[in-house]
Amino acid sequence: MNFKCVSDLSSFLQQQYPAVSFPAAWQVVGDKCPGNMSGDLTINCFRFARLFRQAPDAMAREVAAFLAGHDDVETAEAVKAFVNITLRPGAVHRDTVADPNRILGATIVPAARRRRILIEYSAPNTNKPQHLGHVRNNTLGMSLAALLQRVGHEVIPINLVNDRGIHICKSMIAYQRFGEGETPASSGIKGDHLVGKYYVRFNTELKRQLDALTQARPELADRSDEDLFLETELGAATQKMLQDWEAGVPVVRELWQLMNSWVFAGFAQTYARMGVKFAHTYLESETYLLGKDNILDGLARGVFSRRDDGAIIADLGKLGQKVVLRSDGTSVYITQDIGTTIRKYNDYHPDTQIWVVGDEQIHHFKMLFEILRRMGFSWADNLYHLAYGMVNLPSGKMKSREGTVVDADDLFAEMAALARAATLERCGDEIPADLDERAEIIGMGALKFMLLKFNPKTTMMFDPQASLKFEGDTGPYVQYAGARINSIAAKAAEKGLVISDDVNWELLAAPEEKALSIMASFYPATLAEAAEKMDCSVLVGYLLDLAKAFNRFYRECPVLSAEDDALRQARMQLCFRIRDLLTDGLNTLTIGVPAAM
Repeated sequence: MNFKCVSDLSSFLQQQYPAVSFPAAWQVVGDKCPGNMSGDLTINCFRFARLFRQAPDAMAREVAAFLAGHDDVETAEAVKAFVNITLRPGAVHRDTVADPNRILGATIVPAARRRRILIEYSAPNTNKPQHLGHVRNNTLGMSLAALLQRVGHEVIPINLVNDRGIHICKSMIAYQRFGEGETPASSGIKGDHLVGKYYVRFNTELKRQLDALTQARPELADRSDEDLFLETELGAATQKMLQDWEAGVPVVRELWQLMNSWVFAGFAQTYARMGVKFAHTYLESETYLLGKDNILDGLARGVFSRRDDGAIIADLGKLGQKVVLRSDGTSVYITQDIGTTIRKYNDYHPDTQIWVVGDEQIHHFKMLFEILRRMGFSWADNLYHLAYGMVNLPSGKMKSREGTVVDADDLFAEMAALARAATLERCGDEIPADLDERAEIIGMGALKFMLLKFNPKTTMMFDPQASLKFEGDTGPYVQYAGARINSIAAKAAEKGLVISDDVNWELLAAPEEKALSIMASFYPATLAEAAEKMDCSVLVGYLLDLAKAFNRFYRECPVLSAEDDALRQARMQLCFRIRDLLTDGLNTLTIGVPAAM
């Protein structure tokens, strides 16, 4: 925070301790004063004691003595190793909300530290529609991309769609056998849902064949379904279809292209509703053969070795050994990842590559990054896996093959319906003309906010009903604070009040007014922290605190009914500054703000 007194204190301490070698960007930073202490800001001298080689209590007394005589300070009290500062109202607001550009226009990441960042997320399969797990992935990816761009980086959002392989053939062969020419147009079913229907149908039929097989041959009963897959007629036929696909058999390729086109059309609708956009979408069908030449080159250079059975392996020490090319010369999953990562770098030359992928792939990415380092790619040190935990509903875990997933489109519709009902309940008999638009913004905002509320590593429970409460730690609570300020502006216009930019900020001396401005001043630092940690929950927590600070102010400090016009003008302008911050913060999380709620 750049309050003048805090900046001056930094200069004072540097003069007092000329022998200390200060970091180039060093300055004293004030924290919000804890609730059990009096004041506006607190300086924690424990943070600086080691740097200055002085006892924290002694430093606190020295700091308090300096600040007590400062023009911006009313009182400065040393409490053990802490200094509690009460600022003059003019000083609080001067360095925060009085200048809108001071906060919203602040430079978060200096130009010299800005990076070109490629972030890959979503990565759906074309054998089923997207579900709640994809929704968390999409939300984490798009919000992180927006956050990194907000602080100044150049961001390239990328998708890699898994559009080939045995799982895709499962939907294809089920449709081939049971589809009877059904299409999205003829059935009225969204394309990705229609293909997903046949993925579930495949697994139903496979289970029937597996049960028949183990009944006919009891000696197979202890073997897994995966081991018995090729023993079934359906499994063998599916494997043959994959081989035909790889051989380019026209009838198989035509069916694959047709069903994929249905899925991509469905995905486009899902992405549009979430606000997801990509700079480029890679397809596994175009990348699955990449990496083989790189592996063979690495083998020739001694990066890899050939096992007795002919497979090429990477010996990664503590990470273990990894097959990178099968003995028959065919690729494995990591072969493709190696080739695709190299291709992405060659296509975009990013400074950093980020993958938003579930935490079950942590070991895979550690191996991938280590392999690329050993292959000699200098940029391999700038690869990052944003691992996230599973998201469940109160009803339990989801299974795509059993058709028990929480479909993304159904979830969006449910959230909008719940938001619509909540809005109607608050509106009474006056039904707004933009009810459906409001419901969409509130419902989608509640969903995203709740998914971002927790650190990505957390395995979380998502409750649609709880996420839509207008009171509590929810998206609608923050949105409502912004909408309430819009209402203040509308009522001021109805009363014919002229809103002036000429404000006497020194009139805002109430504790709630000062606390609100001080909370606002932490916005740039919060953005910087969230971006540095690649964790949008940091920003979510801040926005909740800012909304709570505004609501405390709103309860204690009448705005339109203030005792005189000068105070009313100052409070209205304070409200508008907070609304702009709330809107910017929510937009950074890719969440909209309705004009009214």
